[in-house]
Amino acid sequence: MKKTLQFTFLFFIALIAFTAFQVKLHQDDPVYKTGDIIFQNSHSSQSEAIKLATHSKFSHVGVIVIKNKQPFVLEAVEPVSLTPLKKWIARGDQSYYEMKRPKQNLPSTPAVQKKLDSLQNIYLSKHYDIPFQWTDDKLYCSELVWKLYQKVYGIELCATRQLKDFDLSNPLVQMALQQRYGKDIPMDEQVVSPEDLYQSTVLESIK
Repeated sequence: MKKTLQFTFLFFIALIAFTAFQVKLHQDDPVYKTGDIIFQNSHSSQSEAIKLATHSKFSHVGVIVIKNKQPFVLEAVEPVSLTPLKKWIARGDQSYYEMKRPKQNLPSTPAVQKKLDSLQNIYLSKHYDIPFQWTDDKLYCSELVWKLYQKVYGIELCATRQLKDFDLSNPLVQMALQQRYGKDIPMDEQVVSPEDLYQSTVLESIK
C-alpha cells in the first residue's frame, strides 16, 4: 500500500512537471502573423560583406505571410519567392532566426488584404536586385520588406540611407562592390539594410 501511494505521488509530480514544460514550450513558440518580419544569416556569398558594411547581426530578412493557416516567408532571393517557414529557417545559418512585429497591430481589413495579395503577386518571380538599386524592377531582401510595409500599410519602418553611409572600408566589402559595379560605385544610391529594419523603433522583438 505504501509503495502504491509513493508511486501515485511520484506519478502526479512527473505529470505536473511535464505539463509545466509543455506550457513553457507553447509560450516560447511565437504565434506567427502576416506582416511579422523575420531575420537570419544566409549562406550566400555576399552575406559576410553585408554584415561588415552594415555592422549587422543578420544578412537576410523576409516577411511572414499566412496562407491556408500555414506560415510562409515572402523573400527576395532569385527570384522573389514565397518559401514555407520551416524550409526558410532550415536554410539559415544554424537555423537561427529572430522575429519582430509592429508595436501596434497592423490593419487586417479586406481592403488591406487585397492590397497585400496584389503586391505579393506583383513581387513574386521578380529577379533579385544584385546592384541594390531603389527601383521596383528588381528587389533585394530589405528593400522588399521596406516597400511592402510602405505600400500596403503606409508605414515607413526606418529612414533610407545612401550607400556611402555604410562602412565600406573592409577589403571583403570593397571586393564585393567592385564585382558589382566596377569603378563606378553609386555612392548616392538610396538603400536600406537588414540592420536598419532590425533597429526600427516601429518594431518590437517577439522571438
